[in-house]
Amino acid sequence: MEITDDRAFPAALAALSGIDFPWSEDPAQGSIDYEPYQEFDSAEETTDWIRSWTGNKELDGAAFRPFGQDGTGGLAVLWLVREGPLTAQPVVFLGSEGEVGPVATNLGEFLWLLAGGVGPQEAVEFGSDSGVPHAELRAVAEKYSGTPPRTPAEVLAAARAEFPDFEETVQSWCR
Repeated sequence: MEITDDRAFPAALAALSGIDFPWSEDPAQGSIDYEPYQEFDSAEETTDWIRSWTGNKELDGAAFRPFGQDGTGGLAVLWLVREGPLTAQPVVFLGSEGEVGPVATNLGEFLWLLAGGVGPQEAVEFGSDSGVPHAELRAVAEKYSGTPPRTPAEVLAAARAEFPDFEETVQSWCR
């Protein structure tokens, strides 16, 4: 698959950048440790990040579009592995301490994950598949997802089913 250097920020991600994500020490209050970006990093910044994160100086950042992070520096990333627009690419989480996992089969599904009160870090590091629904995030999902509503558990199950070997794939990048 040929990867183009498309760095146009999708409208759905731009909509997320204007939302205050709920954070609380009490999970019953609803908490998503997610800080949306307002644009993708440059190709050079992305290449520097993936090389540093993996220790592999042969990788470049062409297959990755980081678009948000958690408070520890773990990244939510569009992983460019299929034909089609950026919005059709899977969303994965690459944690600051090496935690990795697929979180959505595409950007629309990721919006439903957030709307259900689960962020990428919560899904991968803590195994959360349910949360406190968030009305403002649901409105973004309804407008931009292009799919019927899904629960976080459904979104995560679909991503894990499509990319069951993601952790091994990431390990193959590391040196």
